[in-house]
Amino acid sequence: MKSKSLICYSIALFIILLFLCNLLYGSVSIPAQAVMDILLGRDVERSSWTGIVLQSRLPQATTALLAGSSLAVSGLMLQTLFRNPLAGPGILGVSNGASLGVAIVLLYSGNVSGSGSVVWGGVGLSTILAAFLGALAILSLIVYLSARLKSNMLVLIVGMMMGYLTASGISILNAFAASENIRSYVLWGLGSFSSVSYKQLPFYSLTLLLGLLASLLLIKPLNLLLLGENYAANLGINVKRARIQILAVAGFLTAIVTAFCGPVTFIGLAVPHVAQMVLGTSNQQFLAPATLLSGAAIALLCNLLTILPFGNGLLPLNAVTPLLGAPVIIYVVLNRKNTRYFN
Repeated sequence: MKSKSLICYSIALFIILLFLCNLLYGSVSIPAQAVMDILLGRDVERSSWTGIVLQSRLPQATTALLAGSSLAVSGLMLQTLFRNPLAGPGILGVSNGASLGVAIVLLYSGNVSGSGSVVWGGVGLSTILAAFLGALAILSLIVYLSARLKSNMLVLIVGMMMGYLTASGISILNAFAASENIRSYVLWGLGSFSSVSYKQLPFYSLTLLLGLLASLLLIKPLNLLLLGENYAANLGINVKRARIQILAVAGFLTAIVTAFCGPVTFIGLAVPHVAQMVLGTSNQQFLAPATLLSGAAIALLCNLLTILPFGNGLLPLNAVTPLLGAPVIIYVVLNRKNTRYFN
């Protein structure tokens, strides 16, 4: 137990280091002392540095930290519920639902802030609402069907079909949209932690923190579901209710992150496996907090890797996440006998 706690503390320290690196390093070179002075409220040589640190880098680092935690925990809950190592936040179609909502707005406005829409801190409120409503619609349907279906596998299949249907809808919209509008949508689909401004940050942070708290309250049923649904039911767990709660929390976290940051790939799929390999246990009491922390660390690292050296611009977020996530999934598939789902 002490070693597992030590690992979690070590990851937390690594997060602090990465968070500071996200504040210190960027496309604009700012001395470390100036960054510290800005955080302490002191005057610095250039007033523009203050805006860069407080209105760009700080919200971006916080966004990455919370998004990574949320997607990783969502992935862990879904992998545990479905007993499938390849289950992730996108598998239920929630991300696709958000993408469909944004496609409707962007493909017929051609602007990330939405033509004629209310702009909230630099990002169109219509875009955020469209993504959240699209995700919420798919999530509500999945939760409703999960109450009617007895098998987790059937719920998984329905979720995948929802994803295909929404993807089809997006393709149809693309066929009739102008090329410049398609470009706006494609850019949103590449994912970014820089789209949450300091004005949006309080709402974004509060909603995700509430979702993460709800996920930690589900540790007990998740642990029992690892042993099988029949065993969990014999121990007094209402399996159907637990399934609905897990789907609702995982879907809610995914919906919020996707609405603000776009469909971020691989973090929710790969990070739970990283945490499990590091800890060497499937006990959710340790694995859930470790996954939460690992997701934050990986997201902060990915955000750093998007910054090209010498101020030459930024890489898309979803160009970086597969570089870290895909090798993990390949390892899991090749060593599937060692994972908690195939034992």
